[in-house]
Amino acid sequence: MKRLLIVDDEQIVREGLQAIVSKNFPEIQIEDARNGKIALEKAITFQPELVLMDIKMPGMNGLETIQKMMEIDPYIKFIMITAYAEFDYAKSAMKLGVKDYLLKPSKASEVVKAVSRVMSKIKEEKKLKEKSIQQQTVLQKALTIVETDVVTQLLFDHVHEVHLEELVELLDTPMTSEKFVMSILLPHDSKSLYAEIKQRVRKIGSAWVGTLYGRQIPIIVFRKPDESFRSQAITLAREVLSVATTTDKEGWFIGIGNVCHSLDTIRQSYQESLIATKDSSLPVKYRFYSDIPVADTINKGYHSKKHESQLFDQIRNGQWQDISEEIIGIIEFHEKNGVHLLEAQQRVLEILWVASRVLNEIGVELDSPLYFVQINDFKQLRTESLHLLNQMKQSFIKYQNQVEDDTIKQVRQYIVENSHKQISLDGIAQKFKLSPIYISKLFKEQLGVNYITFLTECRLEHARKLMLDPEKSLKEVTFEIGYQDPNYFSKVFRKVYGVSPTEYRKSLLVAKTERT
Repeated sequence: MKRLLIVDDEQIVREGLQAIVSKNFPEIQIEDARNGKIALEKAITFQPELVLMDIKMPGMNGLETIQKMMEIDPYIKFIMITAYAEFDYAKSAMKLGVKDYLLKPSKASEVVKAVSRVMSKIKEEKKLKEKSIQQQTVLQKALTIVETDVVTQLLFDHVHEVHLEELVELLDTPMTSEKFVMSILLPHDSKSLYAEIKQRVRKIGSAWVGTLYGRQIPIIVFRKPDESFRSQAITLAREVLSVATTTDKEGWFIGIGNVCHSLDTIRQSYQESLIATKDSSLPVKYRFYSDIPVADTINKGYHSKKHESQLFDQIRNGQWQDISEEIIGIIEFHEKNGVHLLEAQQRVLEILWVASRVLNEIGVELDSPLYFVQINDFKQLRTESLHLLNQMKQSFIKYQNQVEDDTIKQVRQYIVENSHKQISLDGIAQKFKLSPIYISKLFKEQLGVNYITFLTECRLEHARKLMLDPEKSLKEVTFEIGYQDPNYFSKVFRKVYGVSPTEYRKSLLVAKTERT
């Protein structure tokens, strides 16, 4: 029920107003107050939406009472009812936002009209507020989708220049010149922890959280200028790991890549963060890539970090012959340089581990590679290593074969039909039971276009058709094609077509008029 408060020092006036309002607005709940002090108390306990306020009252007058009531609730509406017609009173009342001003004695019809007008205004504002809250909820949901998609595109593909600047602006994340990637490894069957981890990251500060790929979550972190890189990374790592306090900590680990200075090079930091997770048996459950001992990375001309980085793209692209030659070359290098067999075996296992993690992010479920027999010489090391690699290859081929030839065509059609909805790579991947990274890869390979670019093309083509209807506002067009921010829509439209939506619509309508 709507709530109305009548404030007047004359009881007969209060009773008369209550009788008029009750008769004409039975749905309104009414209370009264004989002075400003009681009115302030009722502003807290009764919480009126509309107040009929007298100006002249003993003690606190009506204008003073309105000021104090608005401090309690700025959304209360007021109608002044007074015997004083002086202009100064009316002027002061209007400055306070009073919606109407009635003179005593007022006709019942005048009171009814005034209350009706203000109540209609309250109803309209409530609808707008509810709509705004709903839009904000949808926008926040959309921004979450945008965030995970941007992380996916930056780390595993390239965001088209048309979108990156606008997407970054839309996410409204404080950008800094330095950024780095953290890769979180979770225990098996821990998808339920994703929301909690995301909440913890939000609590600490400026970062974008990617979607869950297998067991891992990538996070792009923007370095705070008032805090060192290591301090910020350690604080965030500890906050994330605190999620595991009530669960088994086995399987948790965080790798931290080096700082880079542009989003174009962020993939390097991601690869470094993933490599830093290869030894998850460490007592401290996080490790900086830069802390991997030099002795582990350079050995008489062999630079394992460099080779590991090259492996990422080879594995994603299925270049198994190149990977086999790389592993054989590593084994031969260690054998020729007199490296102990056990150390060489460890080096190869680390390379195979990187391969298994990359396959995992694609969607190929693999356990960590292990030798199931004792390695007695370098020849056996070659044989067993290639056997493990072949198992990975067969798992990769099996995964590929599960994808029908027309899967990307189906994905393409799905995007065309649902571009106006809040769809994401992650959502599409769940629908088609594929990895989002793998879908992005296939999409670009088979259709020659980036997923976000294609989605944008679909939305803007839909927008062009909607703009032919002069009755539709550009804000309505924005929401109907799947965007939640008219400014973002306008910027993307201008970058693609070279003109603003307003200018483009004018040209369309002029052309339509000329044809008719």
